[in-house]
Amino acid sequence: MSMIIAPAHYLLFGFFPTVIFSFLLPVIGVGLFTYIIARRIAPLVRANPDYRFNNIPERIKNLIVVWLGQIRQPRYMQAGVLHIIIFAGFLILSIRSISLVIIGLYDGFVFPGLGGFLGVVYNFIKDYAATAVFVACIIAAYRRGIKKPARYAVPEKYGHDHTAEAVFVLGIICTLMISESMFDASAVAYNYKSLGESHFLAPFSLAWVFSKTFQFGSLEFLQGLHIFMYYVHDVTFFFFLCFLPMGKHFHVITSIFNVFFMRVKKGNIKPVKYGVSDEELDDLASFGVKKLEDFTWKQMLDFYSCADCGRCSDQCPANAAGRPLSPRFITIKARDLIFKNYPIKSGVIYKSDKLLVEDIYTEDEIWSCTTCGACEEECPLGIEYIDKMVDLRRGMVDEGMVPQSLQKPLKALEKRGNPYGKMEKKRADWALEKTFAETHTVKDLGEESADTLYFVDSITSYDDNIQEIARRTAIILEKAGVDFGILGKEEKDSGNEVIRFGEEMLYQDLKAHNTQAILESGVKQIVTADPHALNALKNDYTGLPPVKHISEIVAEKIKSGALTMKPCKDRDKVYVYHDPCYLGRHNSIYESPREAMDAIAGLTRVELEKSRDRSFCCGGGGLMLFYEPEEETRMGVLRVNMAAEAGANVIVTACPFCLVNIQDAIKVAGKEGEMEALDFTQLIEEHLA
Repeated sequence: MSMIIAPAHYLLFGFFPTVIFSFLLPVIGVGLFTYIIARRIAPLVRANPDYRFNNIPERIKNLIVVWLGQIRQPRYMQAGVLHIIIFAGFLILSIRSISLVIIGLYDGFVFPGLGGFLGVVYNFIKDYAATAVFVACIIAAYRRGIKKPARYAVPEKYGHDHTAEAVFVLGIICTLMISESMFDASAVAYNYKSLGESHFLAPFSLAWVFSKTFQFGSLEFLQGLHIFMYYVHDVTFFFFLCFLPMGKHFHVITSIFNVFFMRVKKGNIKPVKYGVSDEELDDLASFGVKKLEDFTWKQMLDFYSCADCGRCSDQCPANAAGRPLSPRFITIKARDLIFKNYPIKSGVIYKSDKLLVEDIYTEDEIWSCTTCGACEEECPLGIEYIDKMVDLRRGMVDEGMVPQSLQKPLKALEKRGNPYGKMEKKRADWALEKTFAETHTVKDLGEESADTLYFVDSITSYDDNIQEIARRTAIILEKAGVDFGILGKEEKDSGNEVIRFGEEMLYQDLKAHNTQAILESGVKQIVTADPHALNALKNDYTGLPPVKHISEIVAEKIKSGALTMKPCKDRDKVYVYHDPCYLGRHNSIYESPREAMDAIAGLTRVELEKSRDRSFCCGGGGLMLFYEPEEETRMGVLRVNMAAEAGANVIVTACPFCLVNIQDAIKVAGKEGEMEALDFTQLIEEHLA
């Protein structure tokens, strides 16, 4: 009886042992891979520090849920399912691929624990995994190369697209699946034909189909095919390993690290430089990111980890509005620059005297970001954008590159503590409005004490059309039995947009002033109706009492019975709630506003297609009201049209900036008389029993 000869024992050309090839392939492959990775790590070593070794339990959770569980992939269902199949198949087949390398040296090698029943179960799963991956790759290649979803497209100004590379890699994966299956199938067919032995293969898997086909081949053919497919798999495996760090598929290697080190806290902005305290900022020679090495190592790891799937740009409201910003290419252009400046072939480092905003980015591109967070929420690999945009803006501000339209409000903030340039003593004038003052009194915490601080912030204090939010918030708090007061002239702008526009030192002054005033007031909690103020006080400031949005207070008081709601007074209207970015995505407050609205009997509420963590930015946050961007369509108009398509004629929001922008967008869209915008506080106050 004859037995198929294993790769380790086969003689090539009659006298040359294949075991030498089996030894040289992994030695060369691993050696080359090690060299390439060392070159790819070089820029990370030269980059700025980044503190990412805190919150280890949360990071492990992200690793399990986001990386291993691929929880974000199904947000794009078809592509997501295909990716999950390929990813899961890779994990399952990695054991087999490693064992094949060793089999070339040691005949009959089996991983510990896989020699008995578990081995049979693993082989069964492995055969179907290879088949599923092969089918998924064929479908993915069709989608990428022929169907071509719009989010994969690369505008001419950004260079060539990556379709060819993507299809090529899918071809490599298919080669791995076919060669592994043929390797097994040829051995099974050989043993059946020569010994009459029947080995089990998963029915209708690739290996099963090949084994049935190969039964018609000669023993010599099957022996040769077995050896040939082994080396096809081995060569392809090590070629693929060394090819991955050369382009967008580097994420196959880096994603596990990128997800582990991804952001675990939302809403906050990274410090100017880790290890430098606020008091030491004056000693820094330079602020922000100006050159490539000014990025942190995590930001560079982000560049390596981009899968070029286009999800970030597909969800980016700035991109949808036609602004010169596509988050996807913020990453890709930086990655291409790293590849150029740190080439694999030599130790030469190429440097440019140009700033990044003169070399690979443009000023308008960086200023176009609203910091809404849609891109970060969508990325399945934990890539971060907001901190990069802020760091680039810090560098631009440090170089005096500030848009003309933003210079006046920033100077006003520096001088008066608000972007409007109005007197500090007028900050509490909203409470002196005649009709309101006749029946309501608001405590000034500089003269009286209270348990709760109502932090009003600048737009609600000074904008004549928005001051009604302050009065309605005060009425709601009063009826809910909340003992509250305001800082009045001692309050300054929260600085949420100031730090995000790169004016770090101005932000530090605002934060220090507000922190001192709040702590001296002795309050036990802070309430605000402005999500931007909520975010700054809660996530950027430190050492303050708990901070809540007014919608949270209302929902809590309705549940406790402290507030009761009258039936809806406009039952013929259809309401929709617009999630403000800094209330929703950045602070995960989605249900409280909806619960409060649903407590109004008879109110008809619909949902927008883009809602909750996929909400679409109105484009009017903070200093964005003063910025004059280059865009094709206003974000607010796009949002109003979405509400109209949902069948709503009343848009309710819980942010003063959203209210201003949506009210204006209704006019621009020509929908006055058809639609209206309300602030959450107005809807609630009008329906309080």
